[in-house]
Amino acid sequence: MEFSSKLLEKAVNEMSQLPGIGKRTALRLVLHLLRQPNDQTMQLASALQNMRNEIKFCKSCHNISDTQLCEICANPHRTSDIICVVEDVRDVMAIENTSSFRGLYHVLGGKISPMDGVGPNDLNITSLVDKVKQGEIKELIFALSSTMEGDTTNFYIFKQIQDCDIVTSTIARGISVGNELEYTDEVTLGRSIMNRIPFESSLKS
Repeated sequence: MEFSSKLLEKAVNEMSQLPGIGKRTALRLVLHLLRQPNDQTMQLASALQNMRNEIKFCKSCHNISDTQLCEICANPHRTSDIICVVEDVRDVMAIENTSSFRGLYHVLGGKISPMDGVGPNDLNITSLVDKVKQGEIKELIFALSSTMEGDTTNFYIFKQIQDCDIVTSTIARGISVGNELEYTDEVTLGRSIMNRIPFESSLKS
């Protein structure tokens, strides 16, 4: 792709690094920004810069937040003794959209995947185990994607807490095996949360 401007080329190259954005789409987006009022483009740039510099991760659940404690963890009306374990913040958003869960979350930040060089120490597992061992959690819901990596992560955490007095469950397999949680429709995901099953039972299936 030939460019008449080095500045345009650099902008397109940077834009094309975003997931699902090829060079042609990146060019279309950059040209669109060029056609917009300067203030609008500056607002976009400022919003991205502020997000990158000022966004925080909740000290309790590791969800993205504007403050030290996210809105979900700080909400006194949430059920604080039930924790839903998810892979990343997109899964929190997906489950929240179902309006079927009123507990808290714990964002692992990924799944155990030796092939990708991701081990237990690379995830937010230690803080989760510490929460459980404090004895204030009654139930842990495993809501990771139904993949080999997701099941491996679920089992690893289960082994770490199996001696604790806590109920462990997993979302019902209404979600297709191999599917990512964020792409599941809200009705199916909501029913999976409501119809969760004991984690031990999922090991036998």
